Amino acid sequence: MRALALALLVAASPVIALAPVAVAPAMAAEPVAPKDLAAVPAGTFQLDPTHTSVTWRVSHFGLTQYTARFDKISGSLKVDPKAPEASFLSVAIDAASVNTGLPNFDKKIATDYFKAETTPSISFQSGKVQVTGPDKAFVTGNLTFAGVTKPVTLDVTWNGGTFNKFAQAYVLGFSATGKLKRSDFGLTQLQGVVGDEVDLLIQAEFQNKGQ
Repeated sequence: MRALALALLVAASPVIALAPVAVAPAMAAEPVAPKDLAAVPAGTFQLDPTHTSVTWRVSHFGLTQYTARFDKISGSLKVDPKAPEASFLSVAIDAASVNTGLPNFDKKIATDYFKAETTPSISFQSGKVQVTGPDKAFVTGNLTFAGVTKPVTLDVTWNGGTFNKFAQAYVLGFSATGKLKRSDFGLTQLQGVVGDEVDLLIQAEFQNKGQ
């Protein structure tokens, strides 16, 4: 019986070799935007709100880092690839567009804490760009929040640039972090419950359509 089984296996081996084999499709490589500053067109890039997020987090009772974001953001970035330190950033955020995922809480934060009814816009205007590496810079500017203007520094990473065929525009991408003290802007509600230091987490894309 063992000899018969071996003979059948040998006879079937050509068929097995020719049988189609299911192969899992290869995963597409994640695109990597080149960091070629010389390829970046000089001019003014408009912020793409669809691919931009401004998220903030703050300590709550020391138990969690409560996190929320803003939904309505606009802005522009003036770029000179030959002199990146001369770049200028201007951003405006609708203070009432705070989004915690809870609409009633959003309204309370916007009205009671962010003073959105009297000062509806949060703005940032850059003043100094300190280039620290081929894709790194500290960007210091004036942040106006709840009617108070104070300097804030962002730690910025340039993620690269490429021509986006879907947008038909040259696109630049950045990641940035920063910190501020809400008490500097007169936002002192619930001290001891809500932390004073606020972390900023930013992802931003800017488009230049050559117009």
